[in-house]
Amino acid sequence: MIEPVQLPSPWQDARLTVVVPTYNEAGNLPTLVERLLALPLPGLRILVADDNSPDGTGDVADKLAIEHPDRIEVVHRAGKEGLGRAYVDGMGRAIEGGAEYVAQMDADLSHPPEALPGMLGALLSTQASVVIGSRYVPGGELDENWPLYRRALSGWANLYVHTLLRVRIRDLTAGFKVWRADALRDIGLNRVQSNGYSFQVEMHYLATKLGHTILEVPIRFEERQEGLSKMTTATKVESALMPFRLRSKHRNITR
Repeated sequence: MIEPVQLPSPWQDARLTVVVPTYNEAGNLPTLVERLLALPLPGLRILVADDNSPDGTGDVADKLAIEHPDRIEVVHRAGKEGLGRAYVDGMGRAIEGGAEYVAQMDADLSHPPEALPGMLGALLSTQASVVIGSRYVPGGELDENWPLYRRALSGWANLYVHTLLRVRIRDLTAGFKVWRADALRDIGLNRVQSNGYSFQVEMHYLATKLGHTILEVPIRFEERQEGLSKMTTATKVESALMPFRLRSKHRNITR
């Protein structure tokens, strides 16, 4: 586990909301929340967007919110509508709640919470609109236990999307990011169509088309310890088709 960066004041007091979509993550969520709240970021808040998880993740989140009423908010969604819809809902609520910066990360502990202060510092010290925790820039790592087929799928997906969309990002499918709230307003969450993992690609594509600066910093990506991956055949099909839809829909996008 890395040691979190100690940011100077007033950076460490920035209003940062971490949006965490959940579906069957009851075993991982308490650990993630504990590690997030231990960070030297007193302005950090957590928004859990649960898609009515049958394993009781929503109840676990509610108990955590009772324990930390000023720092955790829970959004109970009607059902499993997809990662993209959960993020759009959560990010929109975070901005409405006054967040200056919005982070997004998975609940399965694959993204190291301790990297967040450094990512926020990189955002605040540059003109970037978003900082990506990247597996594929120098210094980035993949857990040795990550299955070979997942490595191959991730590598192929990045090459495929690069070829079709010409977006100059190493880790196009990354899900660990810190955004400026103003950048999310400019992009317009209402424009986002993706339901699954292609949400990440669509957000990167929209940011690039609108001229936003995207910065990648290295992280170590861990294999999940609890629960199962949410990657389904339907998700893979949507991800494969989405670049063609994005080129068509957002070709002439303007502010």
